[in-house]
Amino acid sequence: MPRVVLAMSGGVDSSASAVLLKRQGYDVVGLFMRTGVHDHGAGDARRENKKGCCSATDAGDARRVADRLDLPFYALDFEAEFGKIIDYFADEYANGRTPNPCVVCNTWLKFGQLWTFAKQLGAEFIATGHYAQIVAGPDGPELHRGVDPEKDQSYVLHGIKREVLPHLLFPVGGFTKAEIRAVAREAALVGVAEKPDSVEICFVPSGNHTDVVRSRRPEVAAAGVIVERDGSVLGEHDGIDRFTIGQRKGLGVAAGRKRFVLEILPETNTVVVGDPEELLATGLVASRLNWLTDVQAGPLRCEAKIRYRHAAVPATVTPTPDGGAEVRFDAPQSAVTPGQAVTLYRGPRVLGGGWIEARI
Repeated sequence: MPRVVLAMSGGVDSSASAVLLKRQGYDVVGLFMRTGVHDHGAGDARRENKKGCCSATDAGDARRVADRLDLPFYALDFEAEFGKIIDYFADEYANGRTPNPCVVCNTWLKFGQLWTFAKQLGAEFIATGHYAQIVAGPDGPELHRGVDPEKDQSYVLHGIKREVLPHLLFPVGGFTKAEIRAVAREAALVGVAEKPDSVEICFVPSGNHTDVVRSRRPEVAAAGVIVERDGSVLGEHDGIDRFTIGQRKGLGVAAGRKRFVLEILPETNTVVVGDPEELLATGLVASRLNWLTDVQAGPLRCEAKIRYRHAAVPATVTPTPDGGAEVRFDAPQSAVTPGQAVTLYRGPRVLGGGWIEARI
């Protein structure tokens, strides 16, 4: 039986993954990655039936599932590594950008460090509870969307190295969320079958990211101004970390009409606002492209997704010599946000992705 190391979070998706892998005959080893998230209050959030993950409570749930399914189980300390991800998160906000820590965590920790540990155990595969699929293609394994469009997580997986794809399993990717909860119930995993879905940012269970940013980078709490394009001052703010491109609510200004964040200028601690039409961009410049297919020298037709809840749109991608790319949309898109990820698709397949640096 091929051995697979399964990342277990104590949630329904990874728990159902364990059930499905066992049914398929794999030698499953469970691994809980201790990240120290409970120190930021995630454990309390989960006990109050709010959305959170990776707490001490979740570690106990993961261990109980492993015991019920008779799986070897490890809990490893990744708190120092995860601390670097939280530092990145704070640094991006301090620099006027909007980070995507899930992409960084998946790229470096879950599918980097996890694979390293799995090889030490003699495993051929690693698995997670992500809603995505590995599909056999003419040139090797391909990363595809999950079948449940509401739960598909392929957007945050574009950073996985191509050489790791043959060793990946996503057991829940071919199911809907409702079907996965049914799998957990059938396996009598009563404690996890009805658990709420975890939040997108696991170390911000309260939803208030500024608490985390300012605990790491207190200097970001610096007063600045909110201005129109013409420089007229509408109001003041107490830190640029409270803002993101496209934001309308919580600006704290009375302009007589709806205003949206257009730019964040860390050099002067200024937030520029304007009309929604001014958010439209014909394209973007991306850096650090990770390709899951052979890279073309010339323009590539595909679909581009610029945030988690954004529908991928037709675009032309031109790789640049510095490892980045220019992405030109067929139709202008709103709120292109530096710091966020852009993931490239052709139909259900993920071709790769990178990091948004600027709008075009």
